Amino acid sequence: GKSEKGFREGIMSKANLNFEKTNEELLKFLDNSPSAFHATANMCEMLKEAGFPRLYEGEKWNLEAGNGYYVTRNDSALIAFQIPKQDFAGFQIMASHSDSPVFKIKANAEIAVENQYVKLNVEKYGGMICSTWLDRPLSAAGRVLVRDEAAGTLESRLVDLDRDLLVIPSLAIHMDRTLNSGHAFNPQVDMQPLYGLESSKPFPALLAEAAGVKEEDIVDFDLSLYTRQAPTRIGPDSELFMAPRIDDLECAATTLYGFLDAAPETDSACAPVWAMFDNEEVGSSTRQGADSSFLRDVLDRILNAIPHSAQAQAQAFANSFVLSADNAHAVHPNFADKADSCNKVILGKGVVVKVNASQKYTTSGLTGAAFTAICEKAGVPVQTFANRADVAGGSTLGNLLGRQILMPMVDIGVGQLAMHSAMETASCKDAEYLANACAAYYNTPIFQPEDGQWKLGL
Repeated sequence: GKSEKGFREGIMSKANLNFEKTNEELLKFLDNSPSAFHATANMCEMLKEAGFPRLYEGEKWNLEAGNGYYVTRNDSALIAFQIPKQDFAGFQIMASHSDSPVFKIKANAEIAVENQYVKLNVEKYGGMICSTWLDRPLSAAGRVLVRDEAAGTLESRLVDLDRDLLVIPSLAIHMDRTLNSGHAFNPQVDMQPLYGLESSKPFPALLAEAAGVKEEDIVDFDLSLYTRQAPTRIGPDSELFMAPRIDDLECAATTLYGFLDAAPETDSACAPVWAMFDNEEVGSSTRQGADSSFLRDVLDRILNAIPHSAQAQAQAFANSFVLSADNAHAVHPNFADKADSCNKVILGKGVVVKVNASQKYTTSGLTGAAFTAICEKAGVPVQTFANRADVAGGSTLGNLLGRQILMPMVDIGVGQLAMHSAMETASCKDAEYLANACAAYYNTPIFQPEDGQWKLGL
C-alpha cells in the first residue's frame, strides 16, 4: 500500500504558522490514503516515526510514565496516547473519523452485460453525491485477507490497484431528457462501474496480482472505489485546495499533526489522547466506531496502569475534556441562503465551533468558551456554525461518543464546500489553523474546580 514516512519533520513553532508546510503534508497524505485502511496505516507510520511503540489489544500492556503508545482496531480505527509524567488528573481527548462516503465492492463482483462488457457490483456506503462519481477515472483500494496454510493464519494486507481502472458512465442526455432536471440515481442501476470488456483480465486475478499472492489464497476483501483525481490547489493565489476525502481526513490528519507537535512539550497531569474512528458515515455503531467500546477500553487500560481510587477516577473524568473534529459547511457561493444568517462559516477564516440546540453537536456555552479561549491564546481565529432553524442538518461522532465516555465535549472542524462529493473543496489556511489549535489544546491543562467553571493553564 501507499505509506509515506516523515510527514512531520521537526516541531512546528507555535508562534509562526506554517501554512505551506502543513498543506504540502496534508495533500500528500490525502493522495496516499485512498481508503480508511491506508489512512490508518499512514498514521501508524507517523506515530512510529515519532517514537510511539505499537500496542495490540490481544496482549498485556506495560505502560510507563512519560511514554506514548498507539493501538489499532480493525485496521481502520486508531488511538494514540501518552502516560503523564506526574500524578494523573484527567484526559484531554481529540476524536475524528477515517471513513468517507464511497462505493463498496461486493463479493462475486463481476457482472457480465450483453456477453460483451464486465462491470463490478457495488453498493453505497454513506450519503455521497452520486453524480460526482460519474465519468471520471476510478480505481479500487482497501485490504484483502490472505490465507497462509503453512502458518495456519489469515493475514490482512493493504492493496491499491493504483491505476485508471474503472468508470461509471453517464447515460447520454439523448436517452433521458430528465438528467438535468432532478434525476433520481438508482445505485443498483446508475452507479455500477464498467470494469472492462468480456476478454479483460478477471478482477480476482488483478486483485491477487496487486496483493502479491495467488488468487486462491485470497479468502475475502474489504474494497471500495476511489477517484483518481489527485489533490490540487486552486485560486489566483492557490488559497484553496480540492481533494477527495477531505471529510474527515483533513481533521484526522491535522489533529494528529497537533498531537505530535505538542507531544514533546506536554508535561502536565492530563493524559493526551488522539483517536480516529471508522464508520461515522454509517452511524458509528460498529466495533471500530465512535459508539463502540474502543476508546473506553483504552482509557480503562491507561487507568489500570496508573494507581488510582474510584474517587480519583471520578475526579479525573470531571476534569477531562473532548474535542470531536469533523468538518463543517462553509457558505456556498451560489447558495448563500442555505446558511444561517448569523453564523456563516467562511473558508480561510479559522477553526469552526459547531452548535445545535437539539445536541446533534455536543458544544455548550461552557465547553465552547473553554476551547475558544485556548484558540484565542494561540492566535487561531474561531467561527461558529449553526444550521438554519428550518434545516435539520447532520450529526457527527461527538454525541455518539458521549454514550461511552461522559465528559465535557466540543464539536469542532474547519469549513469546506461540496461535502460528500467525490471531490471536495477547502481552504489552505484552515488546515494549519486546526493543527495549531490542537497543539495549543494539548498544551493547555484544563480543570473544572467547580461545576460551571474552567481553570485553563493559559
